[in-house]
Amino acid sequence: MAVRISTKCSIALHCLLFLHEYGDTQKVTSGLLALSAGCNPVVIRNLMSALKKAGIVEIRAGKGGAKLCRKPEEVTLYRVYEAVDPGCLDNLIGLHALPSALCPVGRNIHAVLQAPYGKLREDVKKSLNACTLADIIAEYHSINP
Repeated sequence: MAVRISTKCSIALHCLLFLHEYGDTQKVTSGLLALSAGCNPVVIRNLMSALKKAGIVEIRAGKGGAKLCRKPEEVTLYRVYEAVDPGCLDNLIGLHALPSALCPVGRNIHAVLQAPYGKLREDVKKSLNACTLADIIAEYHSINP
């Protein structure tokens, strides 16, 4: 089984970029975000709820719509990823579940892999923390002036 970063993070970043670009000039709803992202509005509502809980977006009750409540420089990719897929890095690299306890390698493989896999998780976390929504916005503007 391949382990990978889920699409939740990409869809959430899509929504955050959309909110940055259009949130001040129009009411941004889950339906509008779903059309832009090409997915079901329920998916968008779930992601927006997670982003709200993480303090990244504000969802206006009554009038409806959402907007960013953090500066783009304050929103790291790790923060978004952890918001929409909690414990994400714990599952980044899978371990086979049933190595043989009768085999010296099987008995010890999980302990052996703990350090290198832990370093990989920390490296991924560091890389995700090094990139912000501001960087994503800048990249968007560089290809869509």
